[in-house]
Amino acid sequence: MAVLPKVQPKVWLERLRARSVEAKAAEPSPRGGLAAVVRKEFADHVSGWRMVILVLLLMVTGIGSLYTAAQTIRSVVGATAATPNFVFLRLFTGGSTQLPPLTWFMAFLAPLLGIALGFDAICGEQNRRTLSRVLAQPIHRDAVINGKFLAGLLSVTITFVALLLGVGGLGLIMLGVPPTGDELLRLVAYGVLTIIYVAFWLALAILFSVVFQNAATSALASIAVWLFFNVFWDLIVNVAAGDDPVGLGLWLMRLSPGYLYSEATVTLLTPKVRTLGAVTLEQVLGALEGVLSVDQSIMLIWPHAVGLVALTAVCFAVSYILFMRREIRA
Repeated sequence: MAVLPKVQPKVWLERLRARSVEAKAAEPSPRGGLAAVVRKEFADHVSGWRMVILVLLLMVTGIGSLYTAAQTIRSVVGATAATPNFVFLRLFTGGSTQLPPLTWFMAFLAPLLGIALGFDAICGEQNRRTLSRVLAQPIHRDAVINGKFLAGLLSVTITFVALLLGVGGLGLIMLGVPPTGDELLRLVAYGVLTIIYVAFWLALAILFSVVFQNAATSALASIAVWLFFNVFWDLIVNVAAGDDPVGLGLWLMRLSPGYLYSEATVTLLTPKVRTLGAVTLEQVLGALEGVLSVDQSIMLIWPHAVGLVALTAVCFAVSYILFMRREIRA
């Protein structure tokens, strides 16, 4: 009978520790899996043609609106021989009969960027049969949908920061008037508000990509919601409000994400706006002329920003729950 060699206790403990370390290394790490998904999705977004086309469209409209606003400001200065207040903000809010201001284009076209980055986030992977391969790797399932949303949000953030810096730099060259500290803070708040607004459409597009199995159906549903709130919602509210356009009509309009964003943008970039509700004639006659400070304007639009964040959270939470409960087969 062969005698087995004795193993020293220290050697046995070292082997046990080595095996535990190897087992922990083989386990999927939520952080590592999330970072890998974010890097991969962000690289796909940056190198994809859909984002390049939309960014070029935003750049062309931004340059056109900037040129129109600069010409309007120059005509005002030439007629009055005085520099108007908040002249740098008028680069973003000024327009003409031929071309709307930059804020209008952002409210109308910016949702398309979020829709383009999210409509095939999940269903596209399923149609290519790559989702099961991704989940076969040491990556948690929640890291997939979280990484796709964070990668899209990172792409949106970089895009709009670069757009605002580019428009601001060109406006500074054309006008030669630097922005004040108040104007810079308002532009930063405007950029954050725009990112939140586009994040809602990104979350909505990801939700449709989870609900529908076809990427074309998901894109069509996202665009249908976008057209409904941007085109048809005004007509529905005008019919429903009837003789009460200020009271009931205003509250119905605020159910639209686009109207929330537009109203908050006008209030933030136009310091002379001091109220968002109905104003009587007595209040107008008794009011003193003045402008709001940055913190007062932010407090005025705070419910709008909270509403957009809540809508984004609800859309992403529903898509997260549906994705975690879905059965995924190879």
